[in-house]
Amino acid sequence: MAENPERKAKDAQLRAVINQQLMESGERERLKELLRTRLIECGWRDQLKAHCKDIVKKKGLECVTVDDLVTQITPTGRALVPDDVKRELLQRIRTFLSQQTPNMW
Repeated sequence: MAENPERKAKDAQLRAVINQQLMESGERERLKELLRTRLIECGWRDQLKAHCKDIVKKKGLECVTVDDLVTQITPTGRALVPDDVKRELLQRIRTFLSQQTPNMW
């Protein structure tokens, strides 16, 4: 089922507004720092690092570019983010938005 182009445009506009509010308030940087901290605490960073090393070992250092590595590890990196970390960030975003514009959300 194809997504409605009008709905897609509204969603993109809403994401842009939210992102702008997060950036202007400094909350985006605070959320990024929280994410970095949580990912280190749960071992995500070490797991991804080990995965990178495995890829380089299999292909050989001379045969791997940074772009290749990023392409290969991105799906794994996303899959390894714990659900509780995702929930925490989502809750922080919701709380921020409700405090910024209570009538809009």
